[in-house]
Amino acid sequence: MQPSLNKITKYAFLTLAVIAIWACSPDTIDDPTGVSKEKTMLNLSYGSSPSQLLDIYLPAGRSAESTPLLIYIHGGAWVGGSKEEFVAFKETLTALLPEYAFVAINYSLYNLNSGINSFPQQEHDVIDAVNYILSKTHEWNVSDRIILAGASAGGHLALLHAYKHQQIGNIQAVIAFFPPTDLASLYDFNPITALGLQGLVGGTPESNPGAYKTSSPLSFVDQQSVPSIFFHGTLDTVVPISQSELLAKALQNAGVEYKFTVVPGEGHGFKDSTYSKLLQEASIFLKNLPQ
Repeated sequence: MQPSLNKITKYAFLTLAVIAIWACSPDTIDDPTGVSKEKTMLNLSYGSSPSQLLDIYLPAGRSAESTPLLIYIHGGAWVGGSKEEFVAFKETLTALLPEYAFVAINYSLYNLNSGINSFPQQEHDVIDAVNYILSKTHEWNVSDRIILAGASAGGHLALLHAYKHQQIGNIQAVIAFFPPTDLASLYDFNPITALGLQGLVGGTPESNPGAYKTSSPLSFVDQQSVPSIFFHGTLDTVVPISQSELLAKALQNAGVEYKFTVVPGEGHGFKDSTYSKLLQEASIFLKNLPQ
């Protein structure tokens, strides 16, 4: 028995509807007007490890042409902290950079007792996170243009990826707060720092110079490095301001666009009012970059 014309028409319509649904981005399906809504997705897995999780904050009205990504990497001396650190900055950054999508990532934490998750595990986690984010840009309806940002250990990881793996993720710029930049010179800061780095990196700068060099952002600064803005307090007793001074000198010598702001009277971690002011400075820096 031949199918009726009505059935053929019905099947054809359903087929076209399915094709139309697949052709649309998830955002346009959510809203019949075609304008994507604000969306937050928490604890997305970007790898096989339980620690490889990220949060994504997507703005309303986003598009692949107009919505760059800012990826935030938390601090905690590579042994603690979490992606929830970003929440303290989210409101300010959303107001300053309303066109941006924001991602906050976790990474594997070094275990001081067992020695697991030593370097370069954290570096590899950032690579995995960036690659996962790139695989989702079409689904999320955002650009592949990425700004990396982080504080303390997160600032170190942001700088390391930006300079060492710039080709992974179309990295446009990097923002760092009180970052370690040269682990060999940081090793000599105090006995506690030396003990931690000895386990994290593996040995001392004398016994394992290669590991210290390949884990230091300073080692990868060259003329092709991305524009950088970073901040450091004069009273920092955890990561000395000399770490940022070394970075500023290297960027200047390489002819890289950068801005280094010294923060008088602040230590390792700033007052809320200070963060607000510096984030505004960072947003201006980003907006003045060539498109």
